[in-house]
Amino acid sequence: MNIEDLYEFCLTIKDAEATLPFDDVTLVMKVMGKMFAMIPLDSDRLCITLKCDPRKAVALREKYRCVEPAYHMNKTYWNCIYITGEMSDAEVKSWICHSADEVVKKLPKKQQLEYYGSTK
Repeated sequence: MNIEDLYEFCLTIKDAEATLPFDDVTLVMKVMGKMFAMIPLDSDRLCITLKCDPRKAVALREKYRCVEPAYHMNKTYWNCIYITGEMSDAEVKSWICHSADEVVKKLPKKQQLEYYGSTK
């Protein structure tokens, strides 16, 4: 998986948008105006920062050496996954989806209904 793959997959998330709110080298992916992923464009090591259920965040760090608490983020909720090949592309993608879901579930019920419709 390369940076273009990460970017393109993030854009497959419903209503995802790519922004550069901090600087020209920190890509922030948002859903419903809230960040669900951050990809540094200037890093020596390819990584993606994702929101995670707190219990799952710790378990993920314990399972993989390529997962660390996210720098400059609330380490209870945010992990940085280094794309080293240790974690499969499919699993990285599943954590991206999990991150977007974690963000949406924290929105007011009205926005959640708008996002998911009445089926979820």
